[in-house]
Amino acid sequence: MAARRHISERDQLELFRSRPGDMATRDSQDLMAYPFFSLAKSKRVQPIKFEAGDVRIHVEAPAEFGLATIWDADILIWAASQIVDARDLGLRTSRLMATTPYEILTFIGRGTSVRDYQRLKAALDRLQATTVATSIRQPSERRRHRFSWINEWKERLDAKGRTLGIELIVPDWFYEGVLDNALILTIDRNYFDLFGGIERWLYRLVRKHGGRQPGGWSFDFHHLHAKSGSLSRFSNFACDLRDIVRRQPLPGYRLRIDRLDDGRELLVFAPATPLLSAFSREAVERL
Repeated sequence: MAARRHISERDQLELFRSRPGDMATRDSQDLMAYPFFSLAKSKRVQPIKFEAGDVRIHVEAPAEFGLATIWDADILIWAASQIVDARDLGLRTSRLMATTPYEILTFIGRGTSVRDYQRLKAALDRLQATTVATSIRQPSERRRHRFSWINEWKERLDAKGRTLGIELIVPDWFYEGVLDNALILTIDRNYFDLFGGIERWLYRLVRKHGGRQPGGWSFDFHHLHAKSGSLSRFSNFACDLRDIVRRQPLPGYRLRIDRLDDGRELLVFAPATPLLSAFSREAVERL
């Protein structure tokens, strides 16, 4: 009997080619609300472990690569934006995505030099090497969904070794969440200009919880520290939060600190619509 040909995941998926041009920037609410990524620019090898209520998250990666970072997550924001935009136009989408490094880099506000291309490939490697186990969106509290942020990716080259394009496969857990309108939010394109890992993480958390509620929202500093998954000591983390409040870098939101009688500090945030870019304001108002 002839040996059965191995059918790869790639063989079972229809190829979705990314669409060039401007489109609303979308993010996954699950990724915005919980600590899935390293907030440090230096390599992190210590796993992220988070538990709150019935939510369980465990993120790890081999020491060779380190955990995927919040800057690497920009690639997933690009993927979510592509999938939702195509779906809304009535186009067929897929977890198997074909694109060019140029399209990803320009969408997420990066340069297109050789060094930028190398950094993009390093980010793809970290996303593939990082594994996640989570109870989020699982029907049973005892069940965990395990996946990597990218199942696999490959680069297509010309005869001279120059990049023609890349293909990547996003996991079911991420893809299903992106296709659920209730789990996607439009974010301000200026997010990509945020420099620090904590301010990037904080913008996503604020956007997820603050929305457009006139009264805003607040979190205790200790709760924020636990929710960030940061390896920083609480005292250093609190200093970073105070500095962010002083600088007010988050697009579309105003921050302040309230100090309670018992000495605890609360970070209070509320929408500041005039700070939104015209494109982002129009996109948010469509939600």
